[in-house]
Amino acid sequence: MAFKIDDNKKAFIKETFDSVATALILALIIRTFILQPFKIPTGSMESTLMPGDRILVSRFIYGFRIPFTFNRIIRFKSPQRGDIFVFNYPEDTKRAFIKRCLGMPKDNLEIKNGEVWINGNPIKNFPINSIYYYNRGDYAKEGEIVKIPAHAYFALGDNSASSKDSRYWGFLEDKYIIGKALLIYWPLNRIRLLK
Repeated sequence: MAFKIDDNKKAFIKETFDSVATALILALIIRTFILQPFKIPTGSMESTLMPGDRILVSRFIYGFRIPFTFNRIIRFKSPQRGDIFVFNYPEDTKRAFIKRCLGMPKDNLEIKNGEVWINGNPIKNFPINSIYYYNRGDYAKEGEIVKIPAHAYFALGDNSASSKDSRYWGFLEDKYIIGKALLIYWPLNRIRLLK
């Protein structure tokens, strides 16, 4: 005896499959090009971001990247000083890091008395000027000024005492930047826009 599916069941199966396929394609497009969730694994950005916080990152704001490459097409804007951004860690590009952009292309940067100095002047923007930055690593030695190359940035964690950042591994090339962190969406008691 042959098993037969009636026309109503066929139509239901086709509609369900089409709906699920459409939802999966839309989710993939959104995650790849528009918004991507990330979970904060460490305390390197405390107290701005805590371990376990879940954030949304705008993948398009700095321009679209071709999937599975570091090639960027259609740039909308460049990172700005103070932006919190997610990027592929230059020493292991399969890992994503999150830090704050402090040094811009062609800046002269120095960490002096716990402050970040750009081109001879201390940064006076909140929350940057409320953070004590330590002279650690090869790129932030006391009394040393580093010149940031064109198309690169200097990224620092807000928890300077416990952050592996540009002070240790150097300059962040533009091609590694994934996107700008927009907001904390979990846990509920920490929901807020990021500054």
